Amino acid sequence: MAVRAAVLPAVGSPLEITGIDLPDPGPGRIRVRLAAAGVCHSDLSLSNGTMRVPVPAVLGHEGAGTVVAVGEGVTHVAPGDGVVLNWAPSCGSCHACSLGEVWLCANALNGAADVYARTTEGTDLHPGLNVAAFAEETVVSAACVLPAPEGVPLTDAALLGCAVLTGYGAVHHSARVRQGETVAVFGVGGVGLAALQAARIAGASKIVAVDVSAEKEELARAAGATDYVLASENTAREIRALTGKQGVDVAVECAGRAVSIRTAWDSTRRGGRTTVVGIGGKDQQVTFNALEIFHWGRTLTGCVYGNSDPAVDLPVLAEHVRAGRLDLSALVTERISLDGIPAAFENMLAGKGGRALVVF
Repeated sequence: MAVRAAVLPAVGSPLEITGIDLPDPGPGRIRVRLAAAGVCHSDLSLSNGTMRVPVPAVLGHEGAGTVVAVGEGVTHVAPGDGVVLNWAPSCGSCHACSLGEVWLCANALNGAADVYARTTEGTDLHPGLNVAAFAEETVVSAACVLPAPEGVPLTDAALLGCAVLTGYGAVHHSARVRQGETVAVFGVGGVGLAALQAARIAGASKIVAVDVSAEKEELARAAGATDYVLASENTAREIRALTGKQGVDVAVECAGRAVSIRTAWDSTRRGGRTTVVGIGGKDQQVTFNALEIFHWGRTLTGCVYGNSDPAVDLPVLAEHVRAGRLDLSALVTERISLDGIPAAFENMLAGKGGRALVVF
């Protein structure tokens, strides 16, 4: 059966909206009709080669939908069930999984090299990050599907699969923000907006949002920012002025740029924590001198997928949504059709907006 999808024909090429042929789900596989998919900066990183992916591929890794059919051996969902896609399923047996660090699973992305579909002309297609959510329908491994939480519309639940897990996890699992602490979030895209809400949920006393665009201030404040700083060479100084000249307890960097990582570090108090969530290229070199590392006593950590376990964290996030503490609609700046994905990529390149949501 042919469905429409956004295909990346080659690294660095524009996406093509075209028809693809999906197979019936085989053993351990599930066919899902997408309700919505988020357009994430990681998809842009895949398309431009910052992150490597076999091509041609159907991108999109943040989505939710309804099960259409299941293959032999699938028992945890059935046709008609709502599901959230999990692009990084843990294998449960590698070294990282044995340590409980499932977000670092060595085998999580093995499925991205598989051929999961073909173009209508017969060309093999790979699922960009396992789930190929930029399509009307997809076929995925059963491990890539989690039951959708009750009381959360599927179009909203799509955001739980990446942006919210990453932003929330960066604050709660990686930085471990405590009640009353001060927080700065660098980059007010989808993940940054989720991190701002997570800092508010954690009880941060001051939440500073930082971005290169003045247009994002309203979005940031709606998500929980108490202060907004327009990124410049004076950013660290401005943040210290807002925190009694001390700097924030925690800085969360969501842009993946050397200058913002360095500024986040400089904005953190002595003994504070800086968590890097953004995915930068190899050309983004960050430097520190040995004396400052000793003197400031700060902690600098990377953060993959919010250091989250989707199976455990998804119900927690859903409860925050149902209780009104987490507003998923605040992450979405525009709702688009499948045909609007290439333009959404251009907006991300220009640093515009928070999160485009593809609604099928």
